[in-house]
Amino acid sequence: MMRTDPFRELDRLAQHLAGPGTWSRPSAMPMDAYRDGHEYVIAFDLPGIDPQALDIDVERNMLTVKAERRPLPRSESAQTELSERPQGVFSRQIVLADTLDTERISADYEAGVLTLRIPIAERAKPRKISVRSAGAHKELDG
Repeated sequence: MMRTDPFRELDRLAQHLAGPGTWSRPSAMPMDAYRDGHEYVIAFDLPGIDPQALDIDVERNMLTVKAERRPLPRSESAQTELSERPQGVFSRQIVLADTLDTERISADYEAGVLTLRIPIAERAKPRKISVRSAGAHKELDG
């Protein structure tokens, strides 16, 4: 996973100029990622998204998160004065390390934040290796 994205501001500007995302050309979504003990946590900012409009998919080590924000229902007589909240389709793909257990990913959505928790695979956790000794004394021929 990349720690920095030098093109983030450029992407944000392009998203603003290009308009809402579509299923064939989704907009990016902001996220944080960190390790907490024996799990990896990824949090996506998705305010105003209906949980039913979330699509989370893992294929091999590629995690894909898609969401769609639709306009709020308005009466026909309503006139828009200001519209700054992005609408449309948002998507993010992340390559996950082989050390993560993609079979046990959990997802929670609360207060506009989608949080994924991915356990560290047992084979990747630190462990002690015991050393065996063949004997206390070994005689050398010579």
